[in-house]
Amino acid sequence: MKRLKKLLLICSLLLAGTVAATAQTVATESLLAGKKLEPGQRYHFVAQGNPIIKHHYTADPAALVKGDTLWLFAGHDFAGGQKGYKMKDWLVYATTDLKNWVEYPVPMKISDFSWAKSGDAFAGHAVERNDKYYWYISTNWSGIGVAVADRPEGPYRDALGKPLLTNRDCFASTHAWACIDPAVHIDDDGQAWIFWGNRECYYAKLKDNMIEIDGEVKQLKFDGFEFTEAPWLHQYQGKYYLSYATGFPEKIAYAMADHIAGPYTYKGLLNEIAGNSNTNHQAIVNFKDQWYFIYHNGGINTDGGSYSRSICIDKLEYRADGTIKRINMTSEGPFNEIAR
Repeated sequence: MKRLKKLLLICSLLLAGTVAATAQTVATESLLAGKKLEPGQRYHFVAQGNPIIKHHYTADPAALVKGDTLWLFAGHDFAGGQKGYKMKDWLVYATTDLKNWVEYPVPMKISDFSWAKSGDAFAGHAVERNDKYYWYISTNWSGIGVAVADRPEGPYRDALGKPLLTNRDCFASTHAWACIDPAVHIDDDGQAWIFWGNRECYYAKLKDNMIEIDGEVKQLKFDGFEFTEAPWLHQYQGKYYLSYATGFPEKIAYAMADHIAGPYTYKGLLNEIAGNSNTNHQAIVNFKDQWYFIYHNGGINTDGGSYSRSICIDKLEYRADGTIKRINMTSEGPFNEIAR
């Protein structure tokens, strides 16, 4: 009888393992087939080098660190074979070690913004303030909006019911897609700033409520500043770093300043053209005492490319004088270096 019970127990464990494996396979195949997670569902996956996400096309990364968790906010490119940038929603991921990731249900769609007549879900940037999470998004020619949520994974809702910024605020620009790529940075004194633009770089203060501009919009200029898009602000050892896409196909360059509004001094390139991608868009964060450079390329073959991009992560390192070393873009990534 004991041997029979033991045999039955072994069979049940084997069956449970088979069911679990099948369920995970079905979930993976469903995501690859374009199906989306339902509310309450999670998808767990392990990064196998760069690109880190291989079951979706992801682009325009933004990241924030909350406790021991890095939250990754991403644009969502349509599958390969596109003739232009086609994005209708955004995605959110979380990790505690850069290796093991959790994908959450779609937190926000372009259709959540009734005023966004362009129908394009372009790059965004999320920050935490006053126990809320604010996700600033661009919509091609319809302007920059802001959504709010109680948790980093969302769901997010339109906080204004109208754009925060439009082409009217881009006073030095004449092309339709000037008002894109918002980046928000909260300074040491608590003042929040927003930078954005294409071809010309603009910036302004945000009010404490994070959904209104405080004062005038200004344009950023300095010697050597050949700005295309994708501004990102971070601080290190008392200095301000402005990184941004330059040229086309795009590379990432950076400049340094003693104050967030400048004056900035151009310091050179951070990375070269990201393979198989005309655009280049970065996030720079410190996670568990190591700096990381998060970007996208066209690294999923076949049928990837400039309109179906993929997010990657590599180390970012400083020299003794505070300048940044060139980014070494790798296929392996840094995913085995953080202890669980």
